[in-house]
Amino acid sequence: MKSSLPKVLHPLCGAPMLRHVLEPVRELGTARTVVIVPPGAEVVRELCSALGTEAVEQTQRLGTGHAAAQARAALADFDGPVLVTAGDAPLLRAETLRALVEAHRRSGAAATVLTAKPPDPTGYGRVVRGADGGVQAIVEHRDADEAVRAIGEINTSIYVFDCRRLFAALAQVRNDNAQGEYYLTDVIAILISEGAPVGAVVAEDPVEPMGVNDRAQLAEAEGVLRDRIRRRHMLAGVTLVDPAATYVDWAVEIGPDTTIQPGVCLRGATRLGAGCAIGPHVTIEDSQVGEGSCILHGSFVRSSTVGCRVSVGPFAHIRGGSELEEGAEVGSYLEVNRSRVGPGTKAKHFGYLGDTQVGARSNIGAGTVTCNYDGRHKHRTVIEDGAFIGSNASIVAPVTVGREAYVAAGSTINQDVPAGALGVGRTRQRNIEGFADRRRHAGSDP
Repeated sequence: MKSSLPKVLHPLCGAPMLRHVLEPVRELGTARTVVIVPPGAEVVRELCSALGTEAVEQTQRLGTGHAAAQARAALADFDGPVLVTAGDAPLLRAETLRALVEAHRRSGAAATVLTAKPPDPTGYGRVVRGADGGVQAIVEHRDADEAVRAIGEINTSIYVFDCRRLFAALAQVRNDNAQGEYYLTDVIAILISEGAPVGAVVAEDPVEPMGVNDRAQLAEAEGVLRDRIRRRHMLAGVTLVDPAATYVDWAVEIGPDTTIQPGVCLRGATRLGAGCAIGPHVTIEDSQVGEGSCILHGSFVRSSTVGCRVSVGPFAHIRGGSELEEGAEVGSYLEVNRSRVGPGTKAKHFGYLGDTQVGARSNIGAGTVTCNYDGRHKHRTVIEDGAFIGSNASIVAPVTVGREAYVAAGSTINQDVPAGALGVGRTRQRNIEGFADRRRHAGSDP
């Protein structure tokens, strides 16, 4: 990957690659899950802990067989089928793995291989089957003759083994090869040589077992996952006007009858209620949006809560744990940061609400700014129910505008305004008669 980040932690649709690998395994109801991690990969260990899996260190990278052998101690008391998959195969579905495990149980085989039939098998190990359909050999491409290379079925390196047979065979694997490594595929050869039955199950979709070895393949894998995510939401009653131009992360939840326009990005732990309308080029990240709400063109909602039947935008920015309560309207070019906007309140034109609590049914005029920063500390503004803030007002925190109070347009308010009062913080207008004529006669352009 040419990266300081371990490959299995590279993100796919808002989650680390390893999570996409472990999620279908979890859906199988496995008794235990063991992840083999490289030395010093504390960040991988931390993710394993967060996901409730065991991490076992492979102190030296000596091949896939050596990696599998590191699980011996962890599975010392286990007797049953062991699924072995790869940390860089994020496209496998639970249905495919379940079919593999069930086929292994039915057959009583010592091992069962997941295979695939890609359009071009070049470079992959071929699966040679016997007359009974069992696996006779897995032959690497470089070692195959023309007859074997003509076989379209390939080994995906995803297996189910009988636990006892797996570790007994791993003890016999040698590293007398050009790379000096211990290969898991050699276990299959050992089992076949001992006369143990080895079965195979063909993946319905040859893309599923795809491994990720570079950033180009990472992008390909993300494209497959995004298609699955979009299809899942559309089948659940969500309208995506242009699916290919809509980006929805893995953990996002969307209610039915929500319509999403092109260019929308839904990221992280985002939840949209039913019947929402999400306009073009909107980004919503780690936020909740209540049913019937409308997020208009170009708006950005991050780490915040939007209530039911709220209107946001166009080009609004909601962030910092803000909350817009039911029926609120936050309009064009307005930024709301660490603030709460009460039910039915309207702030429909450009301005800034920072560290502000606005009550119900208030009106925030165009160009209003709550001045929350004094150069050292942030301070809070409180605007109570039913207040009316005139256009271009600057409200210097800490300050409270009382219930049903008014603030005159163009005012700078740095003292509390009592309930029902009018706060005026501006000089009286003065008109200078004849100013334009005197300026012209002085030889200056007006």
